[in-house]
Amino acid sequence: MTHRIESIRHADGVVELQLDRADKMNALDPAMFAALIEVGEKLQHDTTVRAVVIAGRGDAFCAGLDMQSFQGMGEGIGADLLARSHGLANAPQQVAMVWRQVPVPVIAAVHGVAFGGGLQVALGADVRIVAPDTRMSVMEIKWGLVPDMAGMVLMRELARTDVVRELTFTGRIFSGEEALRIGFATRLAADPLAEALQMAHEIAGKSPDAIRAGKRLLNAAMSLGAAELLMAESIEQQALIGSANQAEAVNANMARRAPSFADPVA
Repeated sequence: MTHRIESIRHADGVVELQLDRADKMNALDPAMFAALIEVGEKLQHDTTVRAVVIAGRGDAFCAGLDMQSFQGMGEGIGADLLARSHGLANAPQQVAMVWRQVPVPVIAAVHGVAFGGGLQVALGADVRIVAPDTRMSVMEIKWGLVPDMAGMVLMRELARTDVVRELTFTGRIFSGEEALRIGFATRLAADPLAEALQMAHEIAGKSPDAIRAGKRLLNAAMSLGAAELLMAESIEQQALIGSANQAEAVNANMARRAPSFADPVA
C-alpha cells in the first residue's frame, strides 16, 4: 500500500491496483502522481507479474487534477514541464506513459468519471473496460489548458483526428457508450472491475514470454516502419520458438491440461 494506491497481488500473478482516494473521487494530487509513477516503474522490473488491472475506489475512476493542486500551479507545481525526467516524458506525462512501459498487459476498469488527467491515465492502459454510464472528458480546456499527460500521443492512436480535436476544443462530457463508438473504450461492462479481472486472469494463463513479446511489438507498431516492424516480428518469434514456455504451451494444449509456465528471465 502506497500513500495513494493499494496493490493487491493475486496468486496467478495478476496485480490489482486500486486508486485509494475515494473521498476526492481519486483526484490527482502530487502524492497520487508520485504513487502512480512509483508503482508503475516497480512493475517494470517484476518478472512474476502476468497482468495488471487499474481501478478506482468509491464512485469514480479518477476525477482528474485535484483543484487544490490546480490552484497551486502558479506556486510552482508543474513549473518545470520542459524537463524530461523520465526518458522522453516529464513527470506528469509519465503518470500515463508508465503503463505502456510495464511489460505486461495493463487493463483499466473505468467507472463513474474519468476526467482530464484521469482519462489520460486510463488511455495509457492497453485495454479499457468501461461502464456504459461513465462520464468522460478531455477537460483541460475548461481550465484554459491543453491535455499534457501524454494525451496527444495516446488519443491519436485510438480515435479519428477530427474527433480528438472536437473533444480537445470543447471539453464536453461524453458517456462510456460514446467512448466505445469513438475508440476510447475497448469494451463496455456493468461491472468493469470484475470483467477486467476476468480478462487479466485469462491473460495470466498464457505464456508470459509470448505476452511480453506481443506487448513489445504492439508498442513498437506505433513508431516503426513496415520493414522494421516485420523484422521485429521475426526477432520475437525466433526467440519464442522452441523455448521452454513455448514448448509448455504446445504440450499443455496437446495433453488438454492447464499449462505451468516459468517466470520470464529478467
